[in-house]
Amino acid sequence: MPNPEVRYCTAKDGVSIAYCVEGEGPPVITMPFFLDSFSLDHLVPEIGDALRSAAMGCRLIRFDTRGTGLSQRAVTNMSAAALRLDVDAVAHALGLKRFSLVASAIGSLRALDYAATCPERVDRLVLLAALARVLDVFSEELLRAFISLARSNWALAARTFADLGVRKDSEEFGLRFAELLAQSTTGEVVVKFIEANMDIDLTPLLPKVVAPTLLIYDIGDTSYPVALGQKLAAAIPDVRLLTLPNMGLAFLFDKDALGRASAFLRGAERDEQQPSLGPTLRTILFTDLVGHTEMMQRLGDEKGRAVLREHERITRETLKQHGGAEVKTTGDGFMASFGSVTKAVECAIALQKAFDAWNRGEGGAAATPDPRPATLSIRVGLNAGEPIAEEGDLFGSTVILASRVAAQAGAGEILIPEPVRHLLAGKDFLFSDRGDVALKGFEDAVRLYEVRWRE
Repeated sequence: MPNPEVRYCTAKDGVSIAYCVEGEGPPVITMPFFLDSFSLDHLVPEIGDALRSAAMGCRLIRFDTRGTGLSQRAVTNMSAAALRLDVDAVAHALGLKRFSLVASAIGSLRALDYAATCPERVDRLVLLAALARVLDVFSEELLRAFISLARSNWALAARTFADLGVRKDSEEFGLRFAELLAQSTTGEVVVKFIEANMDIDLTPLLPKVVAPTLLIYDIGDTSYPVALGQKLAAAIPDVRLLTLPNMGLAFLFDKDALGRASAFLRGAERDEQQPSLGPTLRTILFTDLVGHTEMMQRLGDEKGRAVLREHERITRETLKQHGGAEVKTTGDGFMASFGSVTKAVECAIALQKAFDAWNRGEGGAAATPDPRPATLSIRVGLNAGEPIAEEGDLFGSTVILASRVAAQAGAGEILIPEPVRHLLAGKDFLFSDRGDVALKGFEDAVRLYEVRWRE
């Protein structure tokens, strides 16, 4: 497909911005992946084709970031605030009061920043392999090394950048993508961009992203793992998370995912009767009563069952107070599901405090003997992900890992895996690092954290 007609507008700080428009329908502005130019589509036509598929039935608007492509190259300011001016300039030139945004990877930072800063202007967000914090994906040491290389040899740095992502899945595609980056801008502009945005952490701004948001991730992507999406989904008010099954580079161009993105952007999924875009993000909580068998042997069936009823009463009341849904009980433990990871951890803490109070003689049903015939101590484990729902039960690796984590906890302990710890960033919880633990059925060791609840 021939390159579309190039238009120009001027940002408020005087920088000239190049852009192009294709199609008709609801306006959709796409953020550049990094500092790449739409004018070089002939080098990697797959990118333009994917964007057209995602924005099918929409008015697709693409632009070159200041300092890149056909936009003004001589710039000094590459800060997030300055980059927002690029979007404002294009929207103003087209007379757009509201529009949707599409972005992937590094470009998602710009889209999230704009959606949080200018919520009144953004209709919908579609983000592929998104992140809220640069250092969640790239270490500071790696960025410093990349800056040095970009200053001395931008062509080599561009190939290195491709090696970190797409080239590992396709040598040929990676080389073309590296050439696209090398021709799109200069090493000095790249350095200014990284230095200005290296420390960005949008996590505190995520609740301000009020536009309906679709997040798309490849379940096997190690560079932009699903845990990043879970972190976003826990903070953005109106969000859907779609995961694709370990497709590698192909997930960026998956027809089904792009078709769902198109329907989402056109508002075709506003009707509640429409099917969900994918599995729902849930937090799974397991509890287990410590010493259950010994207690039953010591107390006998009748007294032991009376104590178990107290365990069940306390657990169910606490789940209800914190919005947890009981999935099932195993007699000496419970499995519950939550729509919010924060609520789940708050419930876990409340459970431990409730059993601690019961052991000290506080609370209890009318028939509870005093002094207590036994103490009730539980272990709790949690995990967040997309379990498979079937006939009122939940299955899958998310559930299995939550169960394995709970089994590692001691009496009165709450354990979570590292991805859940990331989802709780900025929340008012205290953690203790328990180190890497080998869990049955999982090839890699899992880093666990204890949630501290005792004052």
